[in-house]
Amino acid sequence: MTLNNRENPSILLVDDDVDICQNMVDILDDYGCQVDVAHDGLSALNLVGQKVYDVALLDLKMPGMDGFTLFQEIKKISPGTVVIIITAHAGTGVVEEALATGALQVFSKPINLLRLMQEIDKALDQPLVLVVDDDLDLCDNLWDLLRDQGYRVFLAHDESQAAARLNDRSYKVVLIDIKLPGGSGSQVFRRVREMNPQARTILITGYSSDTIPLVERLLAEGADAIHYKPFDVPMLLSTLDRLA
Repeated sequence: MTLNNRENPSILLVDDDVDICQNMVDILDDYGCQVDVAHDGLSALNLVGQKVYDVALLDLKMPGMDGFTLFQEIKKISPGTVVIIITAHAGTGVVEEALATGALQVFSKPINLLRLMQEIDKALDQPLVLVVDDDLDLCDNLWDLLRDQGYRVFLAHDESQAAARLNDRSYKVVLIDIKLPGGSGSQVFRRVREMNPQARTILITGYSSDTIPLVERLLAEGADAIHYKPFDVPMLLSTLDRLA
């Protein structure tokens, strides 16, 4: 039994209750998931630093670092990991805060396992988008915007990070800033064509006359679109929807 016919999705389970973790591991194993377990936030972050997870299941109340704080730290390291909050205290305020922060869903204990597996399946179904830009605030804003639109968003801030992300996953769409520190958007574009040839590409840049020749050259080489900063958000979303 597998999720949407995907082989071995990677799941991080974080809960200080050892018995709950063991039961969840048995169930997730039956669904063909690769599951790693941590019983506190620091151990979880150590695992996230070593491996890219598709989904993280986080208990809200844990000694030390709580689930919300852990979520924010995971987002900094691995923004493409989809987070589902699990809690015995799922009041309205908790649910609203978790969803506003970017969690996919909140589940109350005891967990409705069928619904949980459906949500994991939903997470795995989200189109993967990679944003390559050195502007951290812009990346955060795009993460929030695209996450709300049902995309699973990974981030890279230079050419080397982009290469590492491309090595980990296959993406539907890659947004590439033309000017990057210690490299160039054109090199990232060509790396996408080499490593992830099915990905569609959107060039992003501030409008200036000196970028026009490069934009025209990359469009001639097969880039799908160009969007200038500051973005026309509805137009950008329309392009993403068409390409993804």
